[in-house]
Amino acid sequence: MKKKRWKLAGIYADKGITGTSMKKRDEFNKLIRQCRRGKVDMIIVKSISRFARNTLDCIKITRMLREIKVDVYFEEQNLHSIDPASEFYISIHGSIAQSESENISHNVAWGKARSAKEGNVSFSYKSFLGYRKGADGKPEIVPEQAVTVRQIYERFLSGRSLQQIADELTGSGIPTPMGKTVWQPGVIQSILSNEKYKGDALLGKTYTEDCISKKVRVNAGERPQYYVENSNPAIVSRETFQAAQNLLRSRKTERCKRKSYPLTGKLRCPECGRAFRHQVVNGKAQWKLCRIAQAAIRSAYGR
Repeated sequence: MKKKRWKLAGIYADKGITGTSMKKRDEFNKLIRQCRRGKVDMIIVKSISRFARNTLDCIKITRMLREIKVDVYFEEQNLHSIDPASEFYISIHGSIAQSESENISHNVAWGKARSAKEGNVSFSYKSFLGYRKGADGKPEIVPEQAVTVRQIYERFLSGRSLQQIADELTGSGIPTPMGKTVWQPGVIQSILSNEKYKGDALLGKTYTEDCISKKVRVNAGERPQYYVENSNPAIVSRETFQAAQNLLRSRKTERCKRKSYPLTGKLRCPECGRAFRHQVVNGKAQWKLCRIAQAAIRSAYGR
């Protein structure tokens, strides 16, 4: 579409990564900022599906642009967002675009689940210490990194804490799986609890809730999981890995015991039967009483 009296303010195009979220659409967000600054009067886009695949975002943004007198012209639908009557049609076409994205997301999720069921294991080599992609496309051990992994298991089983191991690796100048210079206890625990280091793989640990929110959830039984034995070369023995799991559980149990109190759950209100909870307020330990018990105490002491 060309008009002699129009002046091109710029071409804004994002890579086709996602249309359901504004977060990764750098060019789109740049365009919106230019509109807010009064640098753009009109946006021309091929279709509503290219503008946004999230119905809520589509309507929200077109409304905001209408308020600042910026028109969005959708060529395929021949719609101008500056016209209030167009919102009905924008919402319909936006819903169709979102539905298409949801169907694509569902198909991708189905494909991944099918691949997992067939025992196909994927590796995130860039963030996984000890392995790289071999010439045959399968994971192979990186010898120098494998030494670090074995050291982590050996030091943990010898009695060192996660923080001590992290400090030692940081002091030795050994890079983390992500190439950073400072190790964190959480990274150490992740290495100690990842079954791939013994040569197996648990598939389906997490899942994406939906294509709109893109929230990643820990799979606690909502979706199928698959365990693949001998999926890749092992860096530590099964016995070493199991010993590390036993010690991790043992230390977790000890921490829970230190945080609990002998009378927790045993002191109960004679009226409602609720258990009194132990808590620390301003450094002083006290029991959290239910409302009935609190009222009884205030009545007894005339408060």
